[in-house]
Amino acid sequence: MESMISFQKDLEQLGIYLNEMQMKQFMRYYELLSEWNSFMNLTAITEFDEVLKKHFVDSVSLIKAVPNLSCESFSVIDVGTGAGFPGIPLKIAFPNLEITLLDSLNKRVQFLNEVIKDLNLEHIITIHGRAEDFAKPGKLRESFDICVSRAVANLATLSEYCLPFVKQNGYFISYKSEKIADEFNQAKGALRILGGKYESQVEFQLPNSDIYRNLFIIKKEKITPLKYPRKAGLPSKEPLE
Repeated sequence: MESMISFQKDLEQLGIYLNEMQMKQFMRYYELLSEWNSFMNLTAITEFDEVLKKHFVDSVSLIKAVPNLSCESFSVIDVGTGAGFPGIPLKIAFPNLEITLLDSLNKRVQFLNEVIKDLNLEHIITIHGRAEDFAKPGKLRESFDICVSRAVANLATLSEYCLPFVKQNGYFISYKSEKIADEFNQAKGALRILGGKYESQVEFQLPNSDIYRNLFIIKKEKITPLKYPRKAGLPSKEPLE
């Protein structure tokens, strides 16, 4: 119970106020995460308090970068969603969002489908596949207002995977857990090639903690050239410069 009160206080610091059903959905999500994590690798963070803070609160902290998140029906794709972060917490906290969860591992997608069904979430879909394949014309290319990712990769690589999904004048927002001045400098060329432009970054600590976070905000100013993203593996092996 104490953990739940702390969770609510954390959310309120972000300007997020949940009803009883939403709180129950978060708790059920945690139960399913723990259950499935016992037989497949979904997350190394398993303690209740840590999941609440480092996964749930962290995921919905996107509101610091997109203040009108709660009142607009943005279409959002979560690339490399893994166990559903940040996409599922965003959907629970902001039911108005239209969420697409993309992951390359079928077992994780099966877990996500179970969560969606169990929590009775609507206007949220999963896709089993690689970003390189689904960002092609005729698939999901330039279909979303916002692309988010908590995936661990350098910004140049992530931008090549993510920016092709974003509509012109939409946004790619990368969740980072460290200061990335060098990484950003290395990604400037990639952003220019891909049609993106650095807009801002929001640096903060998760509520009631010393855990540093950085939301890196990139605006899609121009259409991404059709040859990007390149074939599987190249964006990470040979990042654009």
